[in-house]
Amino acid sequence: MWRFSSVFHTVPPSLDISLLYFLEAATMSAQAVAHLPPTPPHEPAKLSRMASSNSTGPRPQHKHIWVITGPAGCGKTSVAEHLHSSFQFPYLEGDTYDGRLTCSPKFHTPENVKKMREGTPLTDADRWDWLILLREEALKTLGASSDLEGVVVTCSALKRKYRDVFRLATYHNPDVLVHFVFLNASESLLMDRVRARQNHYMKDYMVRSQFESLEAPQKDETDVLSVEASGTSVEVQELALAVVNKVVESDAGIA
Repeated sequence: MWRFSSVFHTVPPSLDISLLYFLEAATMSAQAVAHLPPTPPHEPAKLSRMASSNSTGPRPQHKHIWVITGPAGCGKTSVAEHLHSSFQFPYLEGDTYDGRLTCSPKFHTPENVKKMREGTPLTDADRWDWLILLREEALKTLGASSDLEGVVVTCSALKRKYRDVFRLATYHNPDVLVHFVFLNASESLLMDRVRARQNHYMKDYMVRSQFESLEAPQKDETDVLSVEASGTSVEVQELALAVVNKVVESDAGIA
């Protein structure tokens, strides 16, 4: 039974729960995944009432999965690290960390990692177990402590059906809400950013491939928070922090 809220989204009506469960039953991996959140240094930010590890105010009514999405170069890792530090939420890196593919093997199969290193785009079939593992690890992380209010996950989630896999988390646990922070920037800007990266597996031509696959969030995907990502890294971090903090404060009943 889905839990409805006047403040938060409900699962989009287009989500075919029975179909996704059937596919999961056919493809679910038995692999157990453990992941420790990275704690890289970053510039300090001014924290709001909720975005602080020392907050003693009202607590949110739900636990939240924050999926940071968008094509390569949009700033997913930078934003995730900022939210991780600001809220003290655990952070699961779904794609790569610092371009070295040091975290992907925990979620991707060796075949997927090989494809990415060779610059070969993954197919939907390649991604299925990866998406399920990310969702299950996020739920497992939230369930590890009653005091934990959120977890941050980076995942491009370019297609709606990929986002639908994460949305099933609420079906598994009605006390958990899923949100997608979509970092929106032009293809030309992201290609320039990717070209400027050093020793990164993602090449500029792969950005074109990602935009060809991208299904931009639609109006009925009310769990998507769009953030303009054309500014500096710090600007994008602060914009993302503001929209996340607004949702957290609303869930805690803070006007």
